[in-house]
Amino acid sequence: VKMVNVPKQRRTFCKARKCKKHTLHKVTQYKKGKDSVYAQGKRRYDRKQQGYGGQTKPVFHKKAKTTKKVSLKLQCSFCKQIQQIAIRRCKHFELAERKPKNKDPNW
Repeated sequence: VKMVNVPKQRRTFCKARKCKKHTLHKVTQYKKGKDSVYAQGKRRYDRKQQGYGGQTKPVFHKKAKTTKKVSLKLQCSFCKQIQQIAIRRCKHFELAERKPKNKDPNW
């Protein structure tokens, strides 16, 4: 659980029907999208919260983890297919421009 440096480009296998070989992929960090207001759970929750009576569902407080697993989005530079991979937990994540000088085993 330390700092992780990941290169912005990576040669890895592309599973798309067009490629089926190792190609150059552009690496970005996965970000969660905005929650939909029309999702069934959100509609049910909002309906239940209406009116008097205060908070109706339990609010989670017992947070145990201090870090989250980082997900990477890999986009093939040839067929534009996107795949996601999860890497280990880390407190600090960085997308680096190029490999560092020292021989880090994570590269």
